[in-house]
Amino acid sequence: MEGAAEQATEQRDLSSEASIALVESREAIAVTEPVEELPLDLKAPELYINRELSHLQFNIRVLEQALDESHPLMERLMFLLIFSSNLDEFFEIRVAELMAQLKYGRESVGPDALHPQAVMNRIGEICNAQVERQYKILNETIFPQLENENIHFQRRRDWTDEQKEWIRVFFEEKVQPVVSPIGLDPSHPFPRLVNKSLNFIVELDGKDAFGRESGLAIIPAPRSLPRLIRLPDNLCDGGDNLIFLSSIIHEFADEMFPGMKVEGCYQFRITRNADLTFDSEEVEDLARTLRGELHSRKYGAAVRLEVDKRTPENLIRFLLREFSLDEAHTYRVDGPVNLTRMMALRDLVDCKHLCWKPFTPGMSGRYKQKNIFDVLRQKDQLLHHPFESFSPVVDLLRQAAKDPKVLAIKQTLYRTGVNSDIVDALVDAARSGKEVTVVIELRARFDEESNLQLASRLQEAGALVVYGVVDFKTHAKMMLVVRREEGKLVRYAHLGTGNYHSGTARLYTDYSYMTSDADVGEDVHKIFQQLTGMGKILRLKKLHNAPFTLHSRMIEMIEREARHGKHGHIIVKINGLTEPQLIRALYQASQKGVKIELIVRGMCRLRPGIEGISENISVRSIIGRFLEHTRVYYFGNKGKPDVLCSSADWMERNMLNRVETGFPLTGKLAERVKSDLDLYLADNSRSWMLHSDGSYTLNKPEEGEELISAQETLLSQFGS
Repeated sequence: MEGAAEQATEQRDLSSEASIALVESREAIAVTEPVEELPLDLKAPELYINRELSHLQFNIRVLEQALDESHPLMERLMFLLIFSSNLDEFFEIRVAELMAQLKYGRESVGPDALHPQAVMNRIGEICNAQVERQYKILNETIFPQLENENIHFQRRRDWTDEQKEWIRVFFEEKVQPVVSPIGLDPSHPFPRLVNKSLNFIVELDGKDAFGRESGLAIIPAPRSLPRLIRLPDNLCDGGDNLIFLSSIIHEFADEMFPGMKVEGCYQFRITRNADLTFDSEEVEDLARTLRGELHSRKYGAAVRLEVDKRTPENLIRFLLREFSLDEAHTYRVDGPVNLTRMMALRDLVDCKHLCWKPFTPGMSGRYKQKNIFDVLRQKDQLLHHPFESFSPVVDLLRQAAKDPKVLAIKQTLYRTGVNSDIVDALVDAARSGKEVTVVIELRARFDEESNLQLASRLQEAGALVVYGVVDFKTHAKMMLVVRREEGKLVRYAHLGTGNYHSGTARLYTDYSYMTSDADVGEDVHKIFQQLTGMGKILRLKKLHNAPFTLHSRMIEMIEREARHGKHGHIIVKINGLTEPQLIRALYQASQKGVKIELIVRGMCRLRPGIEGISENISVRSIIGRFLEHTRVYYFGNKGKPDVLCSSADWMERNMLNRVETGFPLTGKLAERVKSDLDLYLADNSRSWMLHSDGSYTLNKPEEGEELISAQETLLSQFGS
């Protein structure tokens, strides 16, 4: 493995700090050494990258953005913090699952055949190295550059007397009244600490008022307190001056234990298993079951301990025993253990010049001047968010809510939020007497509580709310409006690749397709029938849906391109590629000479560039200002291409265990999507190429070649 990484280092010009860091990442993430002669058995484990390690590789690409000086400084900090947020979820879900497998003796292996313990070992090596890099970037690059921009994080040793006095008052009035220090003794056992909460372990000397002498205490930092506090300008020499809550607790820890001496105070944070599991056969009321499970998420089994690197080893060992963890799950960090909460910085300082320039999504005049139903009767519409506004989608629902000709509205909601324009329009429609049916996926991970509140709000307004199918998450993005026109019922449909959320529509790239096509409307109606009622699989005319036809249709279309041989062409843009049957089909098509270009943002189990197997396959990942979220499938078909957009990635869960939709585009809409794909394939500034060893390198323009960023190009075309 090391030899392969060294060879890769010699072959590539990696001169910048970011590139050097990338080489380290490649050494860490490579799963197997390149093999000269691989078997032609397409199920051979050597042909597959481990899912978890590929997921980590995506997080590393996110961290790399913190070193990219073409990004504004505040955005670089945000990428560094997003790395923390992503890693939190990785441990809460993926690592937790691996640890549970090992604990209960139910180990399972994927197509790569790596045993869970081997995967855990690699995860520990990679994460320790990358977390160390993260804090080094923060301390040695980001903080100094923020200092140069007059944004200061004041350390305790630098506090002036006036600042200390203000901080003391803040502690006495805002902190001390809500903090509950816990001395540890037989009647005060180690407390049950909340997932991802900031805590301190304190070494004490002396006896308390009751004569107890335990020597240790825990201070949980209340989540109601901000982690960053801005000092008043009149106490500072200029600029923006901030202090961490952890600094305040360190400074005044003595005052929480009167008469005792604090020998040491060290911050730590525990990450717990946050996945919700229940036996679907025993569920009678999904909403009630979820309400009962949500509380347990805060107190699942511990999976990771983060501690200040200055914490004495005896205290670390004590914490590990209390959380039933071992050294392999310990991360010693050089700075705050709760970096994600630093995202509040953007709202505490005047930093517009350090952020991306604001933009206004494009909006065609046709949506401003006409009734949207008139627009859709004339021709289908395709919007590319965030470059084009999400407003027409909201307007379709708003107009439907008020239009006396509209009889019924049906919609799926996955991640929307309780208070949104979409939900307001559905509430208005229900209150005005229209038949409103909403399929809410309660199990949208980490949005369960919000979705329960959303369901209650819609039910109170008179909408019919259902929760889909217990064993199959409803991930499809569909809206159906039924309108009476000239004595006939006409269906208007919206299908999308992203969520019905105005906020993420400005942050994620997604397609919205709106149509009055009768066949599409009928298909959407049938899918809603499957979700709200019971019955056999209904045959669809134009759409493909998981878990019934989408997967098999993808296999068929790949095999059709394989029959075209060297004249075949496949382009797929998705967020994840892990489903083994689809990967094997792509390998077989590559062996037939088909040109296969994959744009996979995150996890990818497929190994490109293997002679005799995947040398005709390229895989790239786009990481930029916006989160790439579109799912597009293009099949050349010898000049008669099929173009589909979808809510589904090429992963087992999407194809086999979720309700998803794939919708075809034709004519100019298909041509437009193909043009977008070509632009992404030409990107030489934000795209990363996957190599057969599981590593990635950043694409750069050749000498004299134009610099191309797909996102920036689209933003300049549509936004303002």
